[in-house]
Amino acid sequence: MTPLAIDKVLTDPRLLGAGLGDIETWATWLAVLKAAFALPLTNEERKTFAAISGGRVLPLKRVRELWVIAGRRSGKSRQAAALACYSGLFVKYKLAAGERGMVLVLAATTEQAKVVFDYALAFLNSSPVLAKEIASTTRSEIRLRNGIVIAIHSNSFRSVRGRTLCAVIFDEISFWRDDTTATPDTEVYTAVLPSLITTAGMLVGISSPYRRAGLIHAKHKQYFGVASDDTLIVQGGTLTFNQTLAPEAIAAQQAADPTAARSEWEAEFRADLVGFLDDELIDAAVDRARPLELPPRPGVFYKAYVDASGGAVGGDSYTIGIAHREHNCYVLDVVRGRAGPFDPEELTREYATLCKEYRCSGVTGDKYAREWVASAWRKCSVVYTPAALTASETYLECLPLWTRAAVRIPDHPILLRELRLLERIPTRMGKDQVVHPRNTHDDYANVCCGALYGLANHLGAYADLLGKVTAWDDEGDYETDQEARDRAYRNQLAQRIFALSGGMCWPR
Repeated sequence: MTPLAIDKVLTDPRLLGAGLGDIETWATWLAVLKAAFALPLTNEERKTFAAISGGRVLPLKRVRELWVIAGRRSGKSRQAAALACYSGLFVKYKLAAGERGMVLVLAATTEQAKVVFDYALAFLNSSPVLAKEIASTTRSEIRLRNGIVIAIHSNSFRSVRGRTLCAVIFDEISFWRDDTTATPDTEVYTAVLPSLITTAGMLVGISSPYRRAGLIHAKHKQYFGVASDDTLIVQGGTLTFNQTLAPEAIAAQQAADPTAARSEWEAEFRADLVGFLDDELIDAAVDRARPLELPPRPGVFYKAYVDASGGAVGGDSYTIGIAHREHNCYVLDVVRGRAGPFDPEELTREYATLCKEYRCSGVTGDKYAREWVASAWRKCSVVYTPAALTASETYLECLPLWTRAAVRIPDHPILLRELRLLERIPTRMGKDQVVHPRNTHDDYANVCCGALYGLANHLGAYADLLGKVTAWDDEGDYETDQEARDRAYRNQLAQRIFALSGGMCWPR
């Protein structure tokens, strides 16, 4: 189709305007898009732009990256779909003969991707002119007659490589999650940039904000209010982008949870959510030269911790961690896990065999299905002890070990991802809580910190015994049987402490 300016396409009722409806309700979005494409703005649009861009000047050319931080119900997914349709139909790209260009929209989840796909298809079908440009459709792609494909998928940095990308749109990037990496937003961003170079395509990120971390927060910190012709950042609350909502309804939400409302409705990054462990602390603990698992060694005391699971598909993983102390370091020797489906009884037997290899006659774990788990381990001749602390309390108790650089863990990708995603949240009672984000897990992180804390707490429990053993002279003559019995008792006690501490404590 003939190239047209984005404001013409969005406002024309014969084109994308047919799907948008009343264009007055999209005035803020229109001002943002006109500024991003370096189109002239009216005086009213200039005021709107100044309010949501940190007072920066208008770009002098079409920006290479546009990042929109908006509150909930701001029309973000519909605008992502409209931008995809515009980029696929009204922008010309230099493609080689036979080369198929792609406009790629990546969403937080498969369900969210389906929402954006339905919006995009509705935009095209609402216009008699644009409906004729559809060559075919699949479950996630709209193939246009001009050879461009509009593809809408959940985020994956692996699936975007090797494609010719004409434009890329990140929908709700603040909430992207991935089972293989803690930073899917950065991974995908790095993967798509080379594919956009040959087409000079635009990258657009649209999302509500979350915690002060991640790619969109980094972009906001670097470019908000900065006069850059390459990158434009805008930020505004729900009512700024969508004036059709009732202010009273949003005010009621704000009164119910003021902290969350500042993020959800006012589009401010949450100050109450921070990462539990800094990347520097985690990286310092990773021993990349060692194998994934260390074999058991004679004369070393090991501690095991498990996080049981019922084995259902899509549920938590059944994980185990085994650790020991070496000099002043706490070493995670083994971390294993299995996601469903699996037989929990069979996996318990497998883990019990593993524990016996490391001379662990007992394991500690959370209170999940308490009697079933204890019974399953008892059948394997291993004592199961419910943990005295919750997972959150265990994380907090372990924090000094991480800050002292006293932890050594393997380069296990799932474990590292879960540790990086842990969040620290202050509660109304004044005590922090450590949790994993929604739609993620902390099974590997839980057994890692559970084993480390159990080891440290176990050795600490024998500190009192150490205080009971006084110095003695091996060359002294004991004149009474009682003195001889006392000496033998002290020797036996010292040997017990030596064995329980893994060879680290011998009273002098």
